[in-house]
Amino acid sequence: MAQKKTLTPEDWLRVGFEALIEEGPGGLRAEALARELKTTKGSFYWHFDDVPSYQSAMLRSWEENAINDVVERMSSEPTTVGRLRKLAQIAATTDDPAKGGIGAEPAIRAWARSDKRVAETVAKVDHQRIDYLAWLLQDLGITNPDVARFVYAASIGMEDLSSRDGKSNADALGSLIDLVLALR
Repeated sequence: MAQKKTLTPEDWLRVGFEALIEEGPGGLRAEALARELKTTKGSFYWHFDDVPSYQSAMLRSWEENAINDVVERMSSEPTTVGRLRKLAQIAATTDDPAKGGIGAEPAIRAWARSDKRVAETVAKVDHQRIDYLAWLLQDLGITNPDVARFVYAASIGMEDLSSRDGKSNADALGSLIDLVLALR
C-alpha cells in the first residue's frame, strides 16, 4: 500500500486559493477543502486553529507574494528601466498555484468587498505597490503621481481580464510601459 503524502500548510493554502477563485470566500470551509485534498478535517485543524486563522494565513501569503517576493525578484535587475519592465512582466504572469495563480488577485479583491480585514490588506498592498511604482518612475524622471496610479490600475484590470479569458496581457502591459517610458 502506498504511503499517503503528509500535507503541509502550503498544500492547504494552495487548495484554498483554488477554492477562492472558483467559489469565492464561501468555498473556504474546512470540510470542503479537506474533501478536495482527500483527507479529513483533522488535518486542517492540525495546521490551523480555525477557518479565520486559515483565512489570515491565506492573506499573509498573498500579501508576502504581492510585495516582498515581487521586489526580491526584481532586485537582480541592474537598471530602473529593467526593474520597471520586469515588474510589468511579473504583474502579467503571476501563475504560481501555491500563491494563488493568476486568478488570486481578482478573487482577493472581490472578497475584500465583503470583508473589512481583507479590504485592509488589499489597501495596504495597493499603497505599497503604488509607492514602489512611483519611486521607480521618479527615478526615471516621471514625477506625476497619477502615472503610477494609472499604470497600477491598468495592471489590476489586465490581471482580472486574464483571469477571465485566460489570455496573457504581458505584451499589452509591456506596451503600456513603453508608452510611459516615452514620456521621459
